[in-house]
Amino acid sequence: MSAAAATADTSRPDNRRWIALAVIVVAQFMVVLDVAIVNVALPSIKTDLHFSEQNLQWVITAYSILFGGFLLLGGRLADLLGRRRLFIAGIALFTVSSLLDGLAWSEGSLIAFRGLQGLGAALVSPAALSILTTTFAEGRERNRALGIWGAVSGSGAAAGVLLGGALTSAFSWSWIFFVNVPVGVLVLVLSPLLLRESRANLTHRYLDASGAVAITGGLMLLVYALTRATTHGWVSGSTIALLAASAALIAGFVVIELRSRAPLLPLGIFRLRTLTGSNVSGLLLSGALFSQFFLLTLYMQQVLHYSAIKTGVAYVGITLTVIVFSAVAQSLTTRVGVRIVLPFGMVLSAVALVLYARLPVHGHYFTDLFPAFIIGGLGLALAFVPMSIGALTGVRADEAGVASGLINTSQQVGGAIGVAVASTIAATYTSHYVNSHPGNTAASGAALTHGFTIAFWVLAAIALAGAVVAAVLIEPRSRAERTDDAVVPVPHFEEA
Repeated sequence: MSAAAATADTSRPDNRRWIALAVIVVAQFMVVLDVAIVNVALPSIKTDLHFSEQNLQWVITAYSILFGGFLLLGGRLADLLGRRRLFIAGIALFTVSSLLDGLAWSEGSLIAFRGLQGLGAALVSPAALSILTTTFAEGRERNRALGIWGAVSGSGAAAGVLLGGALTSAFSWSWIFFVNVPVGVLVLVLSPLLLRESRANLTHRYLDASGAVAITGGLMLLVYALTRATTHGWVSGSTIALLAASAALIAGFVVIELRSRAPLLPLGIFRLRTLTGSNVSGLLLSGALFSQFFLLTLYMQQVLHYSAIKTGVAYVGITLTVIVFSAVAQSLTTRVGVRIVLPFGMVLSAVALVLYARLPVHGHYFTDLFPAFIIGGLGLALAFVPMSIGALTGVRADEAGVASGLINTSQQVGGAIGVAVASTIAATYTSHYVNSHPGNTAASGAALTHGFTIAFWVLAAIALAGAVVAAVLIEPRSRAERTDDAVVPVPHFEEA
């Protein structure tokens, strides 16, 4: 790599790099926000567009399937075609799709446009994280940048519910999508000015087409099967067939990658134990996180009868806690390492889930919910930031997009699994309560709370399992942070 390429990034003034970080963080915030912002608006969408109860879930599912399915491919395309180029293309698609979402006139149109929005998100998220990785050198500076990234990622789901409730109550459900348009346009204008183009410094530009088809199809089928299982049952023939087909495609992807001369996902990357441990922990943490907000929203709206705006405002405590303590998390991670901070954060997340499991039928916000929100926010900050740092530790410049796509995929698939499992458990134990307590219905507060309680206990166990995985798999700081053989991710820059 030439000296000019090696110094292209470090010669840029610090304020330019941090402003560039603000641009990609804003884009990531939009992507994370749109995973959760729809939840509180679903009743209004159902009424206005005459959705059937069965099809309503597709407003969320269409986004999740395309988002989760294309993340790995998006990450590799960023390496091959150019990270800024793919980032801008993804933002353009995401912004146009958001406008079309708000203008949707029927069930089918909204579902189709949400799918396009998810595809745009799958291009944006890994490209943005790989831009961050190749802009900031591994160590203290990148950890500071990832602390900001982690604050956005960790608080995005809670902020989504807050903003969704406010916009739906003040205007209409269309505005949860329209709000992305001016932000997306601003990012499109600033990106060519502030972001430098970079791509992997490879001797080839081959795309592993067969591997891309196998993993994209496998992940899309997996997310679809998990979402569908909540309404059709886990042991139904169609669910089992979809899961089997997904497993076959993913297994086929592994075989293809072992034989490919230019693999979409170089499997040797998993020799980085810290990366592997961070991804597995991310899968488990996201499973608990997405499900946590899903169940808490149902509890506040269906049991405590909070309005959409009140439900959104209730999440202020956890959102602000994540933002405030993310700076602490990156500082601690820089000082003592991922292996210590990440398990501790996941244990705190588990403690919050145990408190959620003890929520009563007639709960009060400041005595029952607020303390758990503060502990949960602290846990998320101390987990998301080191997880993001660990997922990129020791990664070579030519694999920055792959590693970014991998951690995003782990989080998205983990969230799909978590919501599917938690909603199934909650519904099952709500039914059990109704059957054993005559006079209650599935909509009664006692029955719903019983189902939520069991689901929260399971999620707490998942978070604890993530803490154990992180403590076992992630390398000690002295080994993970190599100095002699680690490759500092310096990008190959191309002038626009």
